[in-house]
Amino acid sequence: MKSKNEALIIVDVQNDFVSGGALEVKEGESVVPVINKLQEEFQFIVATQDYHPENHGSFATNHPHKNPGDFILLGGLNQILWPVHCVQESNGAEFHPDLEREKWSAVFQKGKNPQVDSYSGFFDNARRGDTGLGDYLKYHGIEKVYVTGLALDYCVKFTALDAKSLGFDTYLVADASKAVNLNTSDDEKALEEMKEAGITVIKSNELLKSHV
Repeated sequence: MKSKNEALIIVDVQNDFVSGGALEVKEGESVVPVINKLQEEFQFIVATQDYHPENHGSFATNHPHKNPGDFILLGGLNQILWPVHCVQESNGAEFHPDLEREKWSAVFQKGKNPQVDSYSGFFDNARRGDTGLGDYLKYHGIEKVYVTGLALDYCVKFTALDAKSLGFDTYLVADASKAVNLNTSDDEKALEEMKEAGITVIKSNELLKSHV
């Protein structure tokens, strides 16, 4: 069992991000049993939930003559446009039904401001909006975090990078995350970027093995 100052962060394991979802991560549901196994080792677990209003500026349908994959300026930032996904109160925004939730301490919703996208579980992409996750972890004495979930090359990566920037000893559990890979090898680039930032990339068996 992990110590009280270590937390598992589960990023956006939601219906719209798994096979058949609106913004499908190929075989994204394969992370669910891995994450469930990891949860057995942690006393402190939090999750993030992508939770967009229908009029969110990152949705291609909200921009005439634009398609998913196109870029616009949103909130002063270069923004890729996505299919409509994880709309508030929709089934797509719900967590995967097989994901165990009994031990979670809190859920932090993100992407609720239609004027800016939010990949990270800590801040929006402009770093003006704060979900409160960082303060929550620090209030509970968390010093080390293990990041898992979907998708590796976007929300997981930015959550891990922000965790590191806030002073947490940060680990990415590689086989507990999968990439959407809009471009070939986006997953490899994301892993390299995290390593360069000082994030430790591990596999779940290393984590479980060291705490038998």
